[in-house]
Amino acid sequence: MVDPDDPALDDPDAQGAGPVGDPEDVEVRLVPLRRRHLRSVMRIEAQVYPHPWTLPLFMSELALRSTRTYVGARVEGAVVGYAGLMYTGDESHVTTIAVDPRWHRHKIGSRMLAHLVRVSRERDVKHMTLEVRVANTGAQAMYRKFGFEPAGIRKNYYAETKEDALIMWVHDIDTDEYLARLVRIEAGFPGTTIVEDGRQ
Repeated sequence: MVDPDDPALDDPDAQGAGPVGDPEDVEVRLVPLRRRHLRSVMRIEAQVYPHPWTLPLFMSELALRSTRTYVGARVEGAVVGYAGLMYTGDESHVTTIAVDPRWHRHKIGSRMLAHLVRVSRERDVKHMTLEVRVANTGAQAMYRKFGFEPAGIRKNYYAETKEDALIMWVHDIDTDEYLARLVRIEAGFPGTTIVEDGRQ
C-alpha cells in the first residue's frame, strides 16, 4: 500500500529550474516503469521530496501489476520523470508524480498525467482522484486543466511538514466530451511524445 505520509502528488511542472534545451525540440518517451529504472527514480525522488519513497516501497508497487500502472518519462535515454496510478473498481488514484528539476517547464508531468488518464479510460475507469498540498497552487492549476476539482481536505496528510492535502476528483473521464478535452491538452505539449508498447 502506498505510504500516505509521502508527498507523492505535488506537480513538478509548476516549480523548479529553467528548461534544458528548447522544449519545442524535445522528444519524450513514456515507457512502463521497471526495476531497472529505479536508480534514476530514487535520485529524482531525493531531489523533489523532503520525505521520499523508499526503494522497497517502489519495488512493492511495481509488483502489483493488476492494480497499478507506473510510467517513466525518458529523454535521450535518461529517466526524467515518473508517475503512478492505482485502480479500484471504476476509479483510479494518482499515487505519485515527479520530474527531474532540470526538466521542469517541458510539461513532463502533464504528459505523464495525460497518459495515466488514457490508461484509465482503457480500463473503463470513470473517475480519478489525487491529493496535493493545499499551498501548491501551481500543481492545482495543472490538475484543473484536466478537470480535477477540490472535494475535501485531509488534515496533516504530509506528516513531515504537518501540511494539509487538498483532495481533487475528476468525473466522467470515459465520455467523448472528456476525450475532446484531453486531445486539446495533448495538442499543447511542446516537441514530441512517444508512448512505447508494453504498458502495465
